[in-house]
Amino acid sequence: MHLVLPVVHASTDRVLGERVRPFAVVPPATVTPLREAVMAPGKKAPLALRVRAGRDALTGRVELELPAGWTAQPASQAVTLARLGDETTVTFEVSPAPGAAAGEARPVVRVGDAAWSLREDVIDHPHIPVQVVLRPATVALVPLSIKLPAGRIAYVRGSGDSIPADLAHVGFAVDELDDDALLTGDLSRYAAVVLGIRAYNTRPAVHTAHPRLIGYVERGGTMIVQYNTLDMEGPIGPFPLELGRDRITDENAAVTFLDPRQPLLHHPNEITAADFTGWIQERGIYFAAKWDARYTPVLRFADPGEGPLDGGLLIARHGKGRYIYTGLVFFRELPAGVPGAYRLFANLLAGGK
Repeated sequence: MHLVLPVVHASTDRVLGERVRPFAVVPPATVTPLREAVMAPGKKAPLALRVRAGRDALTGRVELELPAGWTAQPASQAVTLARLGDETTVTFEVSPAPGAAAGEARPVVRVGDAAWSLREDVIDHPHIPVQVVLRPATVALVPLSIKLPAGRIAYVRGSGDSIPADLAHVGFAVDELDDDALLTGDLSRYAAVVLGIRAYNTRPAVHTAHPRLIGYVERGGTMIVQYNTLDMEGPIGPFPLELGRDRITDENAAVTFLDPRQPLLHHPNEITAADFTGWIQERGIYFAAKWDARYTPVLRFADPGEGPLDGGLLIARHGKGRYIYTGLVFFRELPAGVPGAYRLFANLLAGGK
């Protein structure tokens, strides 16, 4: 009789108790991109990789296999790691030639006469065994034509997204606000204040700071509120605004510009239907369902066989500033490297001014 059992390693955590992880066969080194997509708004852009040793005394070099029209500096980088599990980060500068198309880079780590191109991601939650996932290492390279509005951006995290890093990656100056900065800091320093996904749902300080944020808008600031769900109390805008459960699930749903003269569509980037190509998974979620007449809807979408929805992007003038609510899924599109999403978000940050 043969009995098949998993090979595991058990250890004791002082807080979580016994932790079990399966035995994993890994290459001498893995090379994991720190971004899924590298945007190139200028002549060059940084591409960072985490190299992790799968054995002791690792010596090798890291290279990039690039699509046509792209180059990297340096051509390769040496890595030396003393012990299994040690890590280091290497960074290349990648550059597109004029007219170069988007493509995929393949990072490779060479050890002796052999080469590997696998990324390593660890799934580690208290309620399940630790899992090591190995898969082919690739990173999207995307040329980006974009104009950035001036000024620093304040970002208030909600339930978690990568938008602050995505904005910084293309050249924005971004400060993340903790509760103290949100409640007592000088918001007038910022050209725009952006609330992350579900910020009103997950951070009580955002509700407390709401009158302060609306005052910031009234004095001339731009405030962008990304989607929230319905399980909250209190206002989220300067005027009555009710959220719904409506969403556009077709990522290719055609867009209609309700007022082609709307400044959000023209400054600083000229937005066209082409900026809505290449979106992933969906267009938007938790669209506004009802709104005061002082809000102006900007975009219209419709899923196949469904009626049109106008609540995905609203803007309202309040005092000297602008308030914007959007259910568009920028938190998916920016890390995925969708150029039009970056260009449209830059226009939101400018507030149509």
